[in-house]
Amino acid sequence: MRIGHEWCGTVTAVGEGGDPTWIGRRAIGDTMLGCGHCRRCLSGRQHVCEKRFEIGIRGGFAGALAEQLAVPATALHALPDNVDIVAGAMVEPGGNALRAVLGANLNPGDRLLVLGPGTIGLLVALFARSVGAEVHLLGQTTRSLAFAATLGFAGVWSADTLPALTWDAVIDASNSAELPGIALDLVEPGKRVVYIGISGVPSTIDTRNLVLKDVTAVGILSASPGLAGAIAEYAAGAVDPRPLVAATVGLQQVGAVLSGWRPAGAGDGPKIHIDPRMP
Repeated sequence: MRIGHEWCGTVTAVGEGGDPTWIGRRAIGDTMLGCGHCRRCLSGRQHVCEKRFEIGIRGGFAGALAEQLAVPATALHALPDNVDIVAGAMVEPGGNALRAVLGANLNPGDRLLVLGPGTIGLLVALFARSVGAEVHLLGQTTRSLAFAATLGFAGVWSADTLPALTWDAVIDASNSAELPGIALDLVEPGKRVVYIGISGVPSTIDTRNLVLKDVTAVGILSASPGLAGAIAEYAAGAVDPRPLVAATVGLQQVGAVLSGWRPAGAGDGPKIHIDPRMP
């Protein structure tokens, strides 16, 4: 499988009958490609189509680490001139994060706790701050917490230092099997927990807690419904994802990066970008 599902690029060719005005335009594309015929697709939920392809992930649909990537024109989103290629490649994770924030139903002044200061968690925090929320993050490693602290959020905490505050929403953006239950324990009754992180092993919550606290739980899969909104937020300057990108490398370094290597001079952000044009 050729990987790569968070990407931006320039349209260089269109298929037979395609719109030639796309040629030369910078674009990103939806990574979730539904069958287009089932009930889910016809109701705008192609990202949960049972027969969907996921670019670079599912169904053998090769991803963006290639000289060219074929994408249906219906899945393309044009990038404005003021969204550069670094931010463009962050639209897909940004769309996921934006959907998580919308799922939390935040109001200005609400206090949000984000579990996990990785790429998605940090983007969630940035989008939440842009709507006026008081944003806190809970993390584990010294490095990730130190980087999150540089972004100016209201609080960055470890499990040992987390204060006993009222949390109007909790968004789990971690890969922990234990944190989904902790999120439910922490959230204020009558409020929302959002699950966007996925553990490698089954995680559990106590549904008695969910019911007795009258909590709404929201699951988020895919950036699809959030791509246009993420582009708009980036273009408006409300959210800038670029500080999260520590370095950009060429194809020759992909294996090393995936094995945990960080290039000399890399920043402390969680993302390493790949530019196939680089040596």
